[in-house]
Amino acid sequence: MTALADILRRRISTIGPISIADYMAECLMYPDHGYYATRDPFGASGDFITAPEITQMFGEMLGLAVAQAWVDQGSPARFSLVELGPGRGTLMADMLRATAGVPGFQKAMDLHLIETSPVLRSAQTTALAPYSVTHHDTADTLPNSPLFVVANEFFDALPVRQFVRDGDGWRERQVGLTEGQLGLGLTAPLPVRDLSHRLNDTQDGDIVELCPGASAIIAQIATRIETYGGAALILDYGDWRSVGDTLQAVSAHKYVDILAAPGEADLTAHVDFEALVHAAPALTPHLLTPQGVFLERLGITGRAQTLAEKLSGEALEAHIAAHRRLTHPDEMGTLFKVLGLTRADAPHLPGLSRNAMKTGLE
Repeated sequence: MTALADILRRRISTIGPISIADYMAECLMYPDHGYYATRDPFGASGDFITAPEITQMFGEMLGLAVAQAWVDQGSPARFSLVELGPGRGTLMADMLRATAGVPGFQKAMDLHLIETSPVLRSAQTTALAPYSVTHHDTADTLPNSPLFVVANEFFDALPVRQFVRDGDGWRERQVGLTEGQLGLGLTAPLPVRDLSHRLNDTQDGDIVELCPGASAIIAQIATRIETYGGAALILDYGDWRSVGDTLQAVSAHKYVDILAAPGEADLTAHVDFEALVHAAPALTPHLLTPQGVFLERLGITGRAQTLAEKLSGEALEAHIAAHRRLTHPDEMGTLFKVLGLTRADAPHLPGLSRNAMKTGLE
């Protein structure tokens, strides 16, 4: 039993059951015992590994894509390069290295990172030295300027509420106590306005997830892009419309019970990309694209071949495996999707196709 489990049990015994979203928020960011507040979870020695930790090519491709988008939008003399949830700073470091040779790009750039974890903020500052970094707790303090935003595996870590269809209403899943231990339960059925449109494509017993925090963040970013220009590139696992229980806990690279060790395991849920698009009605989305297709369009195979020329033996085998892991349909290539958002008058983003209908998957 973890210290946070005891805290949650006492709280629930006093105030009653809490939502899945509240449970996730406490598990991930409780000041003294929360998962992200107390550790660096990335890499082989952590609990999971993300694309930037697999190979430098991922960040290089994204960096050059963002730089090309900046050029295509007229090379604004001052702009903000923003990353949401930058982890150790690995992705941004690779992006900056790749764009160092783009004329004027870094001279015009102000670097902004949205990160709440003190542990990870420190790692990011070290990884990105000597660049000047401005950290933010939330998106609402980002500057009023053109924003070029990258979010890789950020939205999957935001707390979700889960609802179970019950006739024309919904029961919300909650965390309560069962014989003194944390357990799952349901509220009485109630109408949920934000899910009224899902009565057309669900049936009794289906689970639908809502992520209020994601919509709020996208709305704040979209307001600045609509006003000042820029673009957002969002890469995550998920699909166009959420259905089913996608909440999962990972510890030491293995799936574990979401209630087993609060604060000791990472909690994530699949991203509903449709909800992100609906939160930014003034922007034009680009067709939701599998990560493998996106990276291949950006030229990752050519880059992989260039790097491979200097490798041999185990290093070459690891390099080939990394390329496959990012792009192959049986690995991250299809599970992970890429969504682009720009103003309607902006050129299409590298690696993506514009989708005026705001639906579908390429």
